[in-house]
Amino acid sequence: MAFTAPAEAKTIVLKFDDEEDVAVALAKYTADLSEKYLKEKGYFSVVLSGGTLIDTLRKLVESPYKDSVDWSKWLIFWVDERVVPLDHEDSNYLLAYRGFLSKVPIPPGNIYAINDKKSPEGAANDYEERIKNLVEEKTIPISDSGFPKFDLMLLGMGPDGHVASLFPSHNQRYEKNRWVTFITDSPKPPPPRITFTFPVINSASDIAMVVTGAELADTTKIALGNEQHSPPPLPCTEVSAERELTWFLDKDAASKL
Repeated sequence: MAFTAPAEAKTIVLKFDDEEDVAVALAKYTADLSEKYLKEKGYFSVVLSGGTLIDTLRKLVESPYKDSVDWSKWLIFWVDERVVPLDHEDSNYLLAYRGFLSKVPIPPGNIYAINDKKSPEGAANDYEERIKNLVEEKTIPISDSGFPKFDLMLLGMGPDGHVASLFPSHNQRYEKNRWVTFITDSPKPPPPRITFTFPVINSASDIAMVVTGAELADTTKIALGNEQHSPPPLPCTEVSAERELTWFLDKDAASKL
């Protein structure tokens, strides 16, 4: 496989007949991890992304999980965000609010949206500082490599192999020191964004890579097959997790494996 992971970490590839089956499995996976981490430490830190991920989470806000999950102990973050007002149609926060957050009782104080009044650089600095405060308060642990260790990141990828707002031809993907960086010329609109860096993404305990649709089949083949890609490698091949990386694929995305 094209990605590398710590020796003790596991990579699991799950294939399903269709996106509906992916949604069912993703809900159970997320609810089970919530129970695990709540028992271990009393809270569950979850990092969301944009795109189709929120829609694929739809089963989590239905029975039985809507009533069985202890939402009061969840902490919500974003792996990347468009630097637009939170009520703008391009906002990942608004996407998550409409499809997920408005349907479950996560306390507003546990939802860490960006400061939408700042510039891209200012928003990135502010988000990093807020996470550093949570680390200092022992709310978020620190990984052995010195980066914040979130419990679960729910990620997708683009046909170009980008993850979060780390794009193949942009230098942000190579950032090794910052926790949060910014981009002003995203190849996908809107151009201004902030994003977690790879050291933060790869410090997560568990990562779900949720990939559905035939338009992602070629990229999935590069990420998980034996096909070589001319350097530099696609960002999606550089995702790893401290404990377990799980790929959720529908039949269309997995069609070329």
